[in-house]
Amino acid sequence: QRASRETRANPLLSFHYLLLYRGSKFGAEFRRFSLDRHKPGKFEDFYQLVVHTHHISNTEVTIGYADVHGDLLPINNDDNFCKAVSSANPLLRVFIQKRGTRRLSCSTCSAIILRKKCSF
Repeated sequence: QRASRETRANPLLSFHYLLLYRGSKFGAEFRRFSLDRHKPGKFEDFYQLVVHTHHISNTEVTIGYADVHGDLLPINNDDNFCKAVSSANPLLRVFIQKRGTRRLSCSTCSAIILRKKCSF
């Protein structure tokens, strides 16, 4: 309940990005910023923001997020983007992977996040 009160009080949605490079060999780069959860905008604008933020404008990437069940789901159109934003409570972790590399599993993503959190 506390999280839902915080979400109602703060209409901004926090995004936590994890950029993954090349299938088996990857580095992690975290970025955080917020946008209005009630007016998140269009997927294409979100995609352009992500690639611009990470300075990967010349690289084709796939974007995904972990849903409440721990499944890694794609964000590749306006509908998926709206589902991802609506499922965030209050943080949405977004995973970015270079297109054409081996697909991630949520256990891989969780291990990277835990390793990064422990190094702070």
